[in-house]
Amino acid sequence: MATAYDIPEVLDRREGPYGEVVLRRHGELLQIIANGCFLMDTSDGRSERLLVDAALDALDGRPAPHVLIGGLGVGFSLAHATGNPRWGRITVVEREPAVIDWHVDGPLSALSREALADPRAHIVRADLIGYVHETSTTFDALCLDIDNGPDWTVTEANDSLYSPAGLTACTRVLRPGGVLAVWSAKPSPEFEGTLRNAGFQHVRTEEIPVARGVPDVIHLGVRPG
Repeated sequence: MATAYDIPEVLDRREGPYGEVVLRRHGELLQIIANGCFLMDTSDGRSERLLVDAALDALDGRPAPHVLIGGLGVGFSLAHATGNPRWGRITVVEREPAVIDWHVDGPLSALSREALADPRAHIVRADLIGYVHETSTTFDALCLDIDNGPDWTVTEANDSLYSPAGLTACTRVLRPGGVLAVWSAKPSPEFEGTLRNAGFQHVRTEEIPVARGVPDVIHLGVRPG
């Protein structure tokens, strides 16, 4: 028989511009669910930290780089970036108003309050796909964590971001020598090939150990100088 601890408690449920988003508590964990698909929770954060660190390491000591983080999520990537004085400006693009609200004055604020107060940090409410096609701002690094990977997107429209046209748009917002880092719940050799065909150099995949099953990975590529 399930106990009260086993049954997730829904803290907020909203119909957003891209479907239903839910914030729920399961024991000590907070979880974000989009259209019935589990996205992330507050259990660990290793993947999000590695995403940010791998991008910074690939920049080879570039001073005060400007990073664009695609997806606010539970705030691990933002918090980790603001915790590193090497980063210059830190821009986060999040398309779900509910997720931003949960961080500003909701249950996730305890995780991101200090990060949001950092003067380097700036939250943009926008769809990342449209943003990389339209913004005039350029970045030294682009960290994508808006899906479960190139082969498992939250919404069908997100497929275009990992296509040749989407990667061209990512290249457009990256400065020469800039780094694209993409989190994925599993390795995608096909996506590695797409990165190379889109002109990215030094394409590689870094694995993130997990307790069991297929490891999470970070796909990395560098825009030519």
